[in-house]
Amino acid sequence: MARTYQKLDVPLEKIRRYLEPGPIVLVSSAWKGERNIMTMGWHTVMEFSPSLVGCVIAASNHSFDLIRQSRECVINLPTTALLDAVVGIGTTSGSEVDKFERFGLTPEAVDGVGAPAIRECHAQFACRLHDDSLVDKYNFFIWEVIAARAARVPKHPETVHYTGEGVFMVAGKVVSRRSKGLLAKEPG
Repeated sequence: MARTYQKLDVPLEKIRRYLEPGPIVLVSSAWKGERNIMTMGWHTVMEFSPSLVGCVIAASNHSFDLIRQSRECVINLPTTALLDAVVGIGTTSGSEVDKFERFGLTPEAVDGVGAPAIRECHAQFACRLHDDSLVDKYNFFIWEVIAARAARVPKHPETVHYTGEGVFMVAGKVVSRRSKGLLAKEPG
């Protein structure tokens, strides 16, 4: 039988602790000889084919202009091994420092975009802007992933999830409920 829980009111500005959709990612960008990395906790898969990912990038973020002008980026998936860099990148301004150098990260080329990927990350997704109709109103970018690569092992890396106020959770154990019916509903 499923357990029931006693509930307490939650301040509305703190609901992200429960609804963050996925792991922290590092978004790398470049424009006219300048490059940057930003930490991002809010992104969502929107479509399988073409592979679309949506995210909010605050206009006050240094990466916003680089990404808006170049119309591309790389979404990099760090693991717990990079947690200190993730926090440092998120609390440092790219207008003041080269974050690749400051945090000892290696930029590397990825097919299809000029933005560098981060070699130390588990996975990298090269993105081109698919739809910017919501950028002016909500700072919401819709990306098409045009190239993707990931480390062979581990198959299920320890990713980091931000819950607010400097607190993170680590992806837990893997639980499978694979069934023929479920797999039939997923794209090839």
